Amino acid sequence: MQMRAAAFQALPTAVNFRHLDQVMMENRNSLAITLISELLSADQKMRNRLTRVLPKGMEISHFSVLNNLAWHEGEKTPAQLAETFNVTRGAMTNTLNKLLWAGYVHIRPDWDDARRKMVAISPAGRNARDDAIRSITPLINNVADELGEDQVRATLETLRALRRHSED
Repeated sequence: MQMRAAAFQALPTAVNFRHLDQVMMENRNSLAITLISELLSADQKMRNRLTRVLPKGMEISHFSVLNNLAWHEGEKTPAQLAETFNVTRGAMTNTLNKLLWAGYVHIRPDWDDARRKMVAISPAGRNARDDAIRSITPLINNVADELGEDQVRATLETLRALRRHSED
């Protein structure tokens, strides 16, 4: 009987359970903070590495817009591009003006609505995008080779889930 009483006394109290809940919550918060910190750190490092290998004068934002326009043949409005890249219209206008100055895009009025403009990639822009692809391919392949196909696929799945969650 004394053994049962000793075992009963050894059980955690409600205070201990509350403490355990607090510790678990702190661990969960710590895990979430670590996840975001790692994402931001990886993003910054990859952006720095990409910036170094892109053709002279090309920024990641320029490449991203050119790549989008090349993949989605035809024209887009600046507002559509801003929404795609989750930036303000002003930021997209700034990027498009730089691309226009470089001769990488054509911008024309929308014939149906004079308030809007339409953006298309130019032949020079397609060449610049292709040059950028050639310059970043070794870096991207190196990262994929180091991680391995299984880890790349798992990471893509996780990143897509995070993106979908962030869109809510």
